[in-house]
Amino acid sequence: MEELTRLDAVRLGELLTAGEVSAVEVTDAFLERIGEVDADVHAYLRTNRRGARAAAEEVDRSRAAGEALGPLAGVPVAVKDNMVTEGLETTAASRMLEGWIPPYDSTLAVRLRAAGMPILGKTNLDEFAMGSSTEFSAFGPTRNPWDLGRIPGGSGGGSAAAVASFQAPLAVGSDTGGSIRHPASVTGTVGVKPTYGGVSRYGLIALASSLDQIGPVSRRVEDAALLHGVIAGHDPQDSTSLPDPVPDFLAAARRESLRGMRVGVVRELNGEGYQDSVRASFEAALELVRELGAEVVEVSCPSFEYALAAYYLILPAEASSNLARFDGMKYGLRVDPSEGPVTVERVMAATRGAGFGPEVKRRIILGTHALSAGYFDAYYGSAQKVRTLIQRDFDRVFTDVDVLVSPSGPTTAFRFGEKIDDPLAMYLNDIATTPANMAGVPAMSLPSGLAEDGLPVGFQIIAPAREDARMYSVAGPLERALEDRWGGPLLEVNAERLAAALAAGVPSPAAGAPAPAATQGEIR
Repeated sequence: MEELTRLDAVRLGELLTAGEVSAVEVTDAFLERIGEVDADVHAYLRTNRRGARAAAEEVDRSRAAGEALGPLAGVPVAVKDNMVTEGLETTAASRMLEGWIPPYDSTLAVRLRAAGMPILGKTNLDEFAMGSSTEFSAFGPTRNPWDLGRIPGGSGGGSAAAVASFQAPLAVGSDTGGSIRHPASVTGTVGVKPTYGGVSRYGLIALASSLDQIGPVSRRVEDAALLHGVIAGHDPQDSTSLPDPVPDFLAAARRESLRGMRVGVVRELNGEGYQDSVRASFEAALELVRELGAEVVEVSCPSFEYALAAYYLILPAEASSNLARFDGMKYGLRVDPSEGPVTVERVMAATRGAGFGPEVKRRIILGTHALSAGYFDAYYGSAQKVRTLIQRDFDRVFTDVDVLVSPSGPTTAFRFGEKIDDPLAMYLNDIATTPANMAGVPAMSLPSGLAEDGLPVGFQIIAPAREDARMYSVAGPLERALEDRWGGPLLEVNAERLAAALAAGVPSPAAGAPAPAATQGEIR
């Protein structure tokens, strides 16, 4: 039997459907893998051993009874810890929600359970999904399986690292400005941000409600396509949910060539500030796009130059509003003032001071200022005007090309502590990913190879709104061409290096980086 944790989700689904392996065997294999390596990687905040095994046993009973099951029934999945899960602690990696066990499931969790997918556990993230390195988790950083001294991207570094270290075949993340795609880029995984409204946000702990989107994380494009099909679809509990039928993303990913397609290279997303070897990897992948039959042209989206600045006004403004609910009054952390009268105002101040970390405080202050009287039009209002210009740029170029492409990020993974004290340098990691969130269009990152430093590089594909299937139709053929060049999936080709990195143990965090959490949380 093939080593189960090294198999991709499509292959696992085939083995389960054929009865060659049981869901319990698959789930146990991944739980064992977590026990072996996650003390070093720290991808999970807590595992769900009891719940995952119970779900796997139910799948095996249903399959034995002859019930028709979906293609991912019995395939385990990891969930970013900002999506509520009934009976399983959900913290958003913040002391503010430490110990909170939700009494209900997010729509995401409901759909995973309905598909028969055992939830392995909750993955680490930057606190309340604010960050680009997963260094801002209140429970310690996640480490990049390619180099344990480097960051796994953010905010969803835990989900990407779980997949990259073979601790889960699939994971789910949320993407507000690149929080799925940036971790995918620096860990050699596939990360997809669907069209805004394509996947329900009900039960997602809100960061910026006009930007947040849930999406899949996987090792290969076809795996992401299958998971996307499970979690997508209209949800009446989410007022922004699209009523569209769910396309066959897997069929799109299995397209054989790119003949007849016109691919636009975004001039503004491949210039100054990009690592030379990142650009080289992108150009090499672009040559394969041409060989697959696509016409490649350069396009200009001049408003993209201002996307990052506008994003870092809109996101903090919405975060300031959304996080006002964490006040120590109804649920979550409550801290009474150490001295003086216990008033509502003083309890709120003490709770928020103790419960929020530095990056969350920084963005709340920035957002509150941007929304304040006298500054609203100058900051928040102007940022919304830029957002409209970005949307118009997308509308214009998509009349001429089928998809847009760029590097997923300007650099490979940096070392812990390297940027933690320089917010602007940290924010620049999102320079290529924020435009898609500002416009609500779908975008994905897939591995394009290794840079000169031996670390993964991501290739971003952006499609028009509601055309997520078109994105997969480009990604699938390109991934197969890249794998032919490498001799297999990037993670598999480099599995020995990954094993060596894990065996070498955890280096000390760089100066300024928080130490890892002492434990992963309770094994349930």
